[in-house]
Amino acid sequence: MTQRVRKAVFPAGGLGTRFLPATKVVPKEMLPLVDKPIIQYGVEECLASGIEHIIFITGRGKSAMEDHFDFSFELDANLERRGKKELLELSRRVATMARVSYVRQKEPLGLGHAVLCAKDLVGDEPFAVLLPDDVVDAPRPCIGQLIDVFNQRNGSVLATMTIEGPAISAYGVLAGSADAQNPRIYNCTGMVEKPKFEDAPSTQAIVGRYVLTPRVFELLETTKPGAGNEIQLTDGILALLAQEKVFGYTFEGKRYDAGDKFGMLQATVEFALKREEFSEKFRDYLKSLPL
Repeated sequence: MTQRVRKAVFPAGGLGTRFLPATKVVPKEMLPLVDKPIIQYGVEECLASGIEHIIFITGRGKSAMEDHFDFSFELDANLERRGKKELLELSRRVATMARVSYVRQKEPLGLGHAVLCAKDLVGDEPFAVLLPDDVVDAPRPCIGQLIDVFNQRNGSVLATMTIEGPAISAYGVLAGSADAQNPRIYNCTGMVEKPKFEDAPSTQAIVGRYVLTPRVFELLETTKPGAGNEIQLTDGILALLAQEKVFGYTFEGKRYDAGDKFGMLQATVEFALKREEFSEKFRDYLKSLPL
């Protein structure tokens, strides 16, 4: 019987240089998307998928993220004194929404190293990895879709999206073939990190959602650093592929690159238009602009 996926790892130790100067003192994961920090969207996605334990891999200057998922006694007391019951409930709900742990990544040694930092907390069970920069708006939570495939196929699963043209060079790309039973599943035989367009083995690009077996930890421990002296998660998954089945899954939904300024603007506009309390007013405002 397949073990249940109960834990999710969020690598969140990056410096966020693409959003300077805003990220000089504010962690990029805490930048607001409408009225919630981008990392909260990923946490809520996990909770809606049955995950119970969130593990943040942090670094220097990330205390605001830790404070966000904790009680703020001064704020709560102020809201209670002023009779702001709805805001008080909102503040407390964030603090109690999940069981949260933090691991400090003392050096920025790559995504693979960040995942490896979670080894002791994850233990010998399958787990999810979510990159906070990737925000996915989906009818069913994206990581939940991957967990379903993991449970069906008993193998690690990587979220993918189809990228046509030269833009594929910005992604890790899978090699393999579409599954005969389910065209959304891709039977992986290899992967290439940021290939030239003409060398891309497929149009299946990896995005920031993974469900992995614990075997990947042992393989990451023996993975040699690559470019920039960093341990790459892709290299660990390639080693895993030599021992176990790995699948890609073209998830249902839309992914936004909230680690990119333009992607963050796109997400802000489209998420705001979905908010019932001001969507009509916001839509009218956008139509009034001299575009």
